[in-house]
Amino acid sequence: MFAWWGRVVARARWAVLGVGVLVAVIGALWGTGVFGAVSDGGFYDPDSPSSQAAERIADTYGRQATDVVALYSSPDKTVDDEAFKRAVESTLAGLASRTEIADVKSLYTPGLPPQVAENFIAEDRHSTYALIRLAGDDEGARSKQFKDVRDLLNAPGLTTELGGPAAIFSDVNTQTQDDIVKAETVSMPILLLLLVVIFGSVIAALTPLMVGVLAILGAFTVTRLLTYVTDVSVFAINIITIIGLGLAIDYALFVVNRFREELHAGHDRETAVSRTMATAGRTVTVSAVIIMLSLAGLLLFPLPFLKAMAYGGISAVAVAMLGSLTVLPALLSVLGPKVDSWRIPFRRVATGPSESRFWGRVGQGVMKRPALFIIGVLALLALVASPFLHANFGGVDERVLPPGSESRVVTEKMREDFPGAGLAKLDVLVEGDAAAVQAMAQRIDDVTNVDAVSVKVPADGKAALLGVHFAIDPESGDARAIVRDIRDLGPSVHVTGQTAILEDQLTGLTDRLPWMALLVAGVTLILLFLAFGSVLLPIKAVLMNVVSIGASFGVIVWIFQDGHLADLLGFTPLSGLEPTNLLLMLVLLFGLSTDYEVFLLSRVREEWDAGKDNTTAVVTGLRRTGGIITSAALLLIVVVAGFASGGIVFIKMIGIGMIVAILVDATLVRGLLVPATMRVLGRANWWSPRFLRGLYARYGVSEAEPAAPSREPVEVP
Repeated sequence: MFAWWGRVVARARWAVLGVGVLVAVIGALWGTGVFGAVSDGGFYDPDSPSSQAAERIADTYGRQATDVVALYSSPDKTVDDEAFKRAVESTLAGLASRTEIADVKSLYTPGLPPQVAENFIAEDRHSTYALIRLAGDDEGARSKQFKDVRDLLNAPGLTTELGGPAAIFSDVNTQTQDDIVKAETVSMPILLLLLVVIFGSVIAALTPLMVGVLAILGAFTVTRLLTYVTDVSVFAINIITIIGLGLAIDYALFVVNRFREELHAGHDRETAVSRTMATAGRTVTVSAVIIMLSLAGLLLFPLPFLKAMAYGGISAVAVAMLGSLTVLPALLSVLGPKVDSWRIPFRRVATGPSESRFWGRVGQGVMKRPALFIIGVLALLALVASPFLHANFGGVDERVLPPGSESRVVTEKMREDFPGAGLAKLDVLVEGDAAAVQAMAQRIDDVTNVDAVSVKVPADGKAALLGVHFAIDPESGDARAIVRDIRDLGPSVHVTGQTAILEDQLTGLTDRLPWMALLVAGVTLILLFLAFGSVLLPIKAVLMNVVSIGASFGVIVWIFQDGHLADLLGFTPLSGLEPTNLLLMLVLLFGLSTDYEVFLLSRVREEWDAGKDNTTAVVTGLRRTGGIITSAALLLIVVVAGFASGGIVFIKMIGIGMIVAILVDATLVRGLLVPATMRVLGRANWWSPRFLRGLYARYGVSEAEPAAPSREPVEVP
């Protein structure tokens, strides 16, 4: 099938290239508008108890959340000065006629109780703040409303700083766009230079970059289309760009390399494209499908953020794959031998199968002492993974932004300068008459670590809204225990707030995690069996992926939670890692780890089908793929590093996690551990029971027709 597809693309090369140019133009002119179409949040399950409680409260008393915090300060005036008061009052009064504003509360709000008013005054009395609730029904509407009114919040003669969820989202969106531009500006020249060195030819080096640019623009277009049917988180843009660009270049590298091999073997350009698609094209397809199905595991979770990441990530991988299977072979068919044009003088262009003497020697060394390499590598990776044993989990807050960001600074000042506003709080809806509410409030006040219970909306005979205050870290286990203890008081109590949302998030993720692991591992096992006809190799591949991911997660905890390298990398250590980010990393890294496994095993299987013994097949496969795999890993690291250097902390975290996993996977795992285990397994590598051999013969995705002498099926007693 793949050989046939290669012939079709070669013959229709100009039409295919025309479609590729059209996709690029649409992506540049329309797809890049995705930045204005993404949404905030999505980290919470809309059907969780905390979300349902928030909905009940909104239906009964109106939405309670604050969208914007306007912080007003002056170095030489206090909040008691008439000029300070007039500046704030006149500014807030101008908002009264705006339809975007639902409610404004400040120090100067008439009728504000004195004990509440004190919470609006900084300890040094040189600053105060206003709480503003926007009128929009959803995050998208409120985001637009914030843009419309933000300039109206500046008070004359005072320093005005804006924070709160709407301002944080606005800063994140701006930071995301800046990070993408910066990453692409820095990474593209480096990628071109590395590709020139790898291929020894400027024209050959440009082809993967062209596919990478097409993948980015195509992914932006698909993602913008997705925003018409579902919310797509702003954070998805970074991941989409990393995956789209990185995989497009990786896939193109393998396709171009194989095409040059076929040309140098004496085949004409159409035959070379056909044979390239039958080998490298098939490998790219298997890899991409595994990654897409791994990302589909995120759809099992109810969080909109994870669903958006799944949709966007799948789109990016699909565009990268399609570009590598259509536009790239069409371009190679046009170029033919000219793909080696503009050679660089100090780099000899390969005229046969690419082979690495280094990896050949490594393979021979591993074959002599496989047990030693297995034990040594596993011990080292277990040590690297060990910090994950003390991992903590938390939510998303202003710390995702770099230090100095306006909305982050406001949140920090609120916490430091306004002690009354800094206490963590839960909103609790209590059903019942006044007596029942009073009794429940007392029981809540007796819960461990609860410091105070305040009445936000008095009982009206049916329900009351209470504020539950505590001074401990709202993301800690003790704080989440408060939520569980209050809920245990009875069905008439409905709890929401930051800590309740985190508790529900962790519970929901934990409940569905085994199903996601079963799906991802299951589809990987099935697809790798169909690709290689082996039972043991897919199982081994899954175990190798777990080893790589474990090492990556250990480094993430060591850096981002424990705080090592925080100054060097420019971030504030986190008290807990956001669990949805770890899930996203899990599926991404699982797919990427399988990526290199497929590239290596495809060449080993090719040698095995050609009649080589197991040891020779493994060493030859490693010698012929080791260099290209490490080159692909280096290019992907450059792409990821560009984004990891950005200002969004958890994008930095995902990027560094990917870099560690790629390094470990392309060297220790695929270069040492996989060959060592294949040496120990011997002929059992290719074993499968009789009924599965028949299934493989009928439905397997063969790399190519086996070369003589053909081998009988392997049977292991």
